[in-house]
Amino acid sequence: MRDPLDAFAANLKRVRKQRGLSQEALAHICGLNTTHVAKIERSEREPGVRTVVKLINGLQSSAAELFSDTEDR
Repeated sequence: MRDPLDAFAANLKRVRKQRGLSQEALAHICGLNTTHVAKIERSEREPGVRTVVKLINGLQSSAAELFSDTEDR
């Protein structure tokens, strides 16, 4: 199984790029620090529930999209 944090980080980065956003732009939209977003994308930080919700809303995404490939089947 892929590490859930790595899968989340990869999904976050993929979706952000699909939306045409830089880390800085996403951080601004979400009210987060750019360094924090960068560390989440590098799996250096595990985001809390509030941060995940901010990212979902900022990306106009869904939890399912950001958490895909994080569970055993």
